[in-house]
Amino acid sequence: MSIRSTALAAFTLAALATTTGVAEARGLRPIEAQSIHLGDVSGVAYYTVEPDGYRVVTTLAQGETGTPVRFVSVLAPGQRALLSTPNRAGALEISRTGDSVTVRTSPALSN
Repeated sequence: MSIRSTALAAFTLAALATTTGVAEARGLRPIEAQSIHLGDVSGVAYYTVEPDGYRVVTTLAQGETGTPVRFVSVLAPGQRALLSTPNRAGALEISRTGDSVTVRTSPALSN
């Protein structure tokens, strides 16, 4: 399976599972995908529980024809990852507090 078809399948699964709006924060469960929308950039984020922390995988692409880009980070309690778009469409913050992971999108995060 190609990267593009894998990303499309993940986008489709996430769209069926949940949606995220601007400035919305929502806790995730392991393996649960959450849709992300930042202007013309969209994708999904999910995490798995690993021995060294929570492995967060975020896949983003611009429009339907953009090349998907995958970001992977391992978060310990109290850590966060911040991804922003260069066109000020918004930012994505993924944070871990204890055993909880929260995904939040907001235009205010990129300022």
